[in-house]
Amino acid sequence: MVDGINPALSPADLRLERRIFAASHGRDLTPEERETLERIRPPRTYPVRLAIQAYDGPIAMLPVAQLYVRDVPDLSPPEGKDLLQVLWCPFDHPIMPRTLLFWRSAAAVTDILDSPPEPPAVQFDGYLPEPCVLEPEQITEYPDHLELSEELREQLKQWSVPQAAEEGMDPDTYYDCVLSNAPGWKVGGWPAWNSTDPSPQPCSKCGTGMEVLMTVATFEEGDDAGNSWSPYPHPGAGPYPGHRGYNATGVQIGSGYLQHLFVCPAEPEHPHIELMT
Repeated sequence: MVDGINPALSPADLRLERRIFAASHGRDLTPEERETLERIRPPRTYPVRLAIQAYDGPIAMLPVAQLYVRDVPDLSPPEGKDLLQVLWCPFDHPIMPRTLLFWRSAAAVTDILDSPPEPPAVQFDGYLPEPCVLEPEQITEYPDHLELSEELREQLKQWSVPQAAEEGMDPDTYYDCVLSNAPGWKVGGWPAWNSTDPSPQPCSKCGTGMEVLMTVATFEEGDDAGNSWSPYPHPGAGPYPGHRGYNATGVQIGSGYLQHLFVCPAEPEHPHIELMT
């Protein structure tokens, strides 16, 4: 169900809108482009009348990521599986899309559809991922400062003073910005506690402490991290305007957050947990 304040658009219209914005970058829109954009998003009249739009029957999920163990060896899949497919619902459940994880054997995937089914509508633009080719890079990162002891935090702060001064940064935030959590999409690593405090994430089946499988990010780099985590060479702005920073996937979580997917390290096929930070 979709409210009338945030009109759901078809994937085809969202892709057309992105193409128009990309093609018109640096110039004025043509009359034809304006007409098309107004057709996609008709001007609103105020006050907005609340309306509910319902879709009967099953809704196709959208592909988010397809990862092979050969490219991402830290995936730690179930025995006999070497492929992870991540899909999500194009609607809120709430505040972020609900995800499904499919662990598969790549050799067993033989019946591949040329045109996979798509949902009739997507609730928010940022829930329709833009196709991208992955270039995995293995890095080392460290826990958020909130997960460290007070003693270690103080040691890091003292160590950061000269380091931060060289880069004109605040020593209180230097560790988190430059060393702690890499921004962007990633597999494994540590969660970033940007909007919430750290909290245990036990497996609902066996109680094992869950670990981050994957992070879905709005941006590939942060506002205040300098160039320490910037993609190189820097690939540009992204598929369409309205986003700060580099955003090749077109995905937006909330107003610019992260969606962490936690899985059970004892049994990856136990139910996973989603958390927005």
